[in-house]
Amino acid sequence: MDAFRALGNESLLSGFSGPGRWDPFRRPLDSIQPWHFRLLAAVMLVVTSLSLAENLAVILVTFKFKQLRQPVNYVIVNLSVADFLVSLTGGTISFLANLKGYFYMGYWACVLEGFAVTFFGIVALWSLALLAFERYIVICRPLGNMRLKGKHAALGIAFVWTFSFIWTIPPTMGWSSYTTSKIGTTCEPNWYSGAYTDHTYIIAFFTTCFIVPLLVILVSYGKLMQKLRKVSDTQCRLGTTRKPERQVTRMVVVMIIAFLICWMPYAAFSILVTAYPSIELDPRLAAIPAFFSKTATVYNPIIYVFMNKQFRRCLVEMFSCSAIETAESNMNPTSERAMLTQDKRGSELSIMAVCSTVSKRKTGDEHTNFLWTLALRF
Repeated sequence: MDAFRALGNESLLSGFSGPGRWDPFRRPLDSIQPWHFRLLAAVMLVVTSLSLAENLAVILVTFKFKQLRQPVNYVIVNLSVADFLVSLTGGTISFLANLKGYFYMGYWACVLEGFAVTFFGIVALWSLALLAFERYIVICRPLGNMRLKGKHAALGIAFVWTFSFIWTIPPTMGWSSYTTSKIGTTCEPNWYSGAYTDHTYIIAFFTTCFIVPLLVILVSYGKLMQKLRKVSDTQCRLGTTRKPERQVTRMVVVMIIAFLICWMPYAAFSILVTAYPSIELDPRLAAIPAFFSKTATVYNPIIYVFMNKQFRRCLVEMFSCSAIETAESNMNPTSERAMLTQDKRGSELSIMAVCSTVSKRKTGDEHTNFLWTLALRF
């Protein structure tokens, strides 16, 4: 066991060279001022606290309100669970390590933290891709009249967790490794190794866990916008406004930009140091991409949950400490569906209920209005 640990430490230290080689498990990096670590700790405390509070609120409100526990919301809740776990593991450990200035918890804690943060982070990333694909399926209906059911959403979520595990467990078993970052207070996949096997893992990981989900998001939202543009053209011929199209376009652009802000710096950094492992980067600069990826756990709930009228309404009610439960939570599924369909603010459940009657509508204008309502309420 000691020999294996020594081998692991050697692997972790392989990215740091020079006289008196620095051990990130024993002391801080000499070139970094102590107040820099305290600043990073303060930033991580704010980001982690906000993320834990926001995502815990999403999880609790979903358990409290029955109308939120619908297939169209499964992926959103899964995203919040993954973001919560990222902050609970990576955010908390990063905060504690920055307080000390080095990863004082040791090698095995580094491996565990590196795996956990990468695993939950990829689950969250692929959840965004699954959410985009799900919206494409529901709105564009490429599979005909097939409706999104609980088993479909559950299968998608199972795929996300299994696929993420498959691509994040190899570094713990010898195909690459998890190592400390340049600044020494977090752990991540070993981008810095010059070994061929490590390069093959990084390329495969980058392709399956960034390029592929990004393509899914771009294609899904692209197809969705094409569908809604056709609807908008129909509205223009009928003399109606393009305002809904502008609203949906703005929402889609925000989602894509948020995704790129989160993950593009991290992806670019990983490719850069993999292609040029001997490149000398300031440790503080090298820490920025990982920080950007962690901030996703804060604004994902804002974009995908708090901007959703149904979730927002339930959150307000939950925190208002009202003694009377909503009528929706006490209804049977049939009456609940009918009431939600009449609600002007609507919800995803009302959308799915209306979906079953669209084929019976005889006027194109009614179908057009339904599509815009569906897109805007997602």
